[in-house]
This record gives sequence, structure tokens and C-alpha cells, in this order.
Amino acid sequence: MFTGLIEAIGDVVAVEHLPGAARLFVASEIGDSVTPGDSVAVNGVCLTVVQSGGGTAAFDVGPQTLQVTTLGELEPGSIANLERPMRGDARFGGHFVQGHVDAVATIVDVRPEGEFWWLRVRYPDALAAQIVAKGSIALDGISLTVAALADDFFDVQIIPFTWSHTTLRAARAGTHVNLEVDVIGKYVARAVSLMMPASFSRS
Repeated sequence: MFTGLIEAIGDVVAVEHLPGAARLFVASEIGDSVTPGDSVAVNGVCLTVVQSGGGTAAFDVGPQTLQVTTLGELEPGSIANLERPMRGDARFGGHFVQGHVDAVATIVDVRPEGEFWWLRVRYPDALAAQIVAKGSIALDGISLTVAALADDFFDVQIIPFTWSHTTLRAARAGTHVNLEVDVIGKYVARAVSLMMPASFSRS
């Protein structure tokens, strides 16, 4: 479980292409604090460290993950948001982020407003019931608040600290991002979907 509060920006130093999969090598300031077997959220995707040393951690990305996330777009020179799992004895911030991506979304507009930034993000129709105005959302592992919501897009406002300390500083119209909706919304939507047939059968 993660919080959506990014700890470091990693530099992708190499990508080893495997049959239908890939191994990412990411250098960062937290690279020496992780060991094989540890979990790390890489752009919001929960991955397992398979190698570590010299400030660099390696992660295997399976075929399914490559298909449903943006990790296949990473190449040497790319940057990635990194977060280690939350500790049980630490203060909790952000919101509950599982590292299980629900969809790849597209940034369609980036607009500055003073020292702040607005992002408009287009999301798939299938997630409409799980996104609410003023609710939590994770983009590339970053905990954000839905400031405005429409049928196929939502807006988030980015504070200067988040802009400069995450990969959002490189965001442009057309940028793909990993989207994870609030886990509470997932359970509510699932519960409602299971109740619907029973209610119709009684009417």
C-alpha cells in the first residue's frame, strides 16, 4: 500500500527487453535503501525490486503490466516517480494508493495559473462511476484531488512543490499517465453493481 506522496524522481538508465516483457533499471536517491524482494511504486505501478546496488534498482515488468500501463513507454533518459510502501508506524498522508493501475489516461491540456498549474485529463468511460468531484485520484502514483469533473475528463490543480518534485513538470498535451481511482470508489461501485440485479428482480 502506498500514499501517493512521491519520495524521489528516478532516472531510467537502461531498459532490457525480454520476451514479451522488460527489465527497468532506475537510478535514484532511494536506490540504496531497497533490496531484492521489496516493493516500489514506479509511476504508480507496484513493482518488485529484482536487483539493487550502486543507487540503482531493477524491476521486471510483465506482459500484462506492459499492456495496461505506460511503463512500456519508458526508455533510457526517461524519469519516473518512485515511492516505497507506507510504514505502519509513520504518519499517513495522501490517500490509499494500491499501485494497481485502472487505466491509461491522457493529459489533454496543461495550463499555468500564477505559480500553479491546471491539468485536464481524459479518462475512459468505464471509470466514470468511480471518479467524483473533490475525491482522490492518483496520476502516475501522485495523490491528487479532482477539482472539476465532466463526462469524459477531469481537472486537477498542481501546487508548485508537486510540479517541481514529480514527473508532472514534463507533462504536455498528449502525455499518457497511469490512472488509479480511489479504492473506496471501487468497492462502492462493485457493491452497487451486485445489488442492481436483485433490486430489479423485486420490481
